[in-house]
Amino acid sequence: MTGAGESLSLRRGDFLIDWGRLLIRLFRSLPAAVLAATWFGTPAFAQTPVERGAYLVNAVMACDGCHTPRGPAGLDMSRRFSGGSQIFAEPQFTVRGSNITPDRDTGIGAWSDADIRKLMTEGMRPNGVPVAQMPYSFYKIMTPGDLDAVVAYTKTVAPVRNEVQPPNYKSAFRQETIPGADKPIGNDVPADPVKRGFYLATLAHCMECHARKPEGGQDYVGWLGRGGHEMKGPFGAVKVSNITSHREKGIGAWSDDDIKKALTQGVGRDGRSFKAPMARQVYFSKLTAQDLDAMVAWLRTIPPAE
Repeated sequence: MTGAGESLSLRRGDFLIDWGRLLIRLFRSLPAAVLAATWFGTPAFAQTPVERGAYLVNAVMACDGCHTPRGPAGLDMSRRFSGGSQIFAEPQFTVRGSNITPDRDTGIGAWSDADIRKLMTEGMRPNGVPVAQMPYSFYKIMTPGDLDAVVAYTKTVAPVRNEVQPPNYKSAFRQETIPGADKPIGNDVPADPVKRGFYLATLAHCMECHARKPEGGQDYVGWLGRGGHEMKGPFGAVKVSNITSHREKGIGAWSDDDIKKALTQGVGRDGRSFKAPMARQVYFSKLTAQDLDAMVAWLRTIPPAE
């Protein structure tokens, strides 16, 4: 004879044994990739190259800013990436945003994957003509997988026929590279928040504006994050903000939520809405929580400067 307590203990033991056997059968039936993702706490379904490329282009890189035509209501997404309407007039060159749709005659539809990779990281077209305004120096940091992913995504965009005026180069020019971003950061995107944030902010070419001196020209060492350059366009005139960790002149006194609101909603700590050059909430609002936190972590490391 067994007592009531002993009987209850045995029933609990049988239940645990049966539940354990069920879990073993379940895990044995799962594909290895799903098992690994479940075990290590990462998403169970990895992104395809096109999905990863779509995320980078649509949440980080803001390619529309130069390549998508603008109308009275803003970006004309029916002609996305067909170029033509954005004009960049500098002492060294006058260029328009290029057509980067897969149209074979007026876009990049006839380009090979290697051609697109070379354009993105070396600033050189297949015909040997360089690019000026495209921030290719910021893309040198891309992991091989991310570079391939962006190439794969561009090939899925709807082709749009739009002949864009060729560039006019008046003198020699070159793009400076941010220290630490002159080559791929590695085979994988860093997990460390600060390194990951640096990677993402570089792809977003934040310092193209925020490290530009008032008189023009970038300085990624002595002027990193200081802003001060006045930008002009259909939006009017706007002075680029100081995003260093200086508590009065920069964003050092901002909370993490303040910074996230600025990035994802286009609203400053004082409640003002950002003008077009920094109205990037249409992109940054799509960042994953991990990537948004990483951007904030990296911003905190920019030395204070007035």
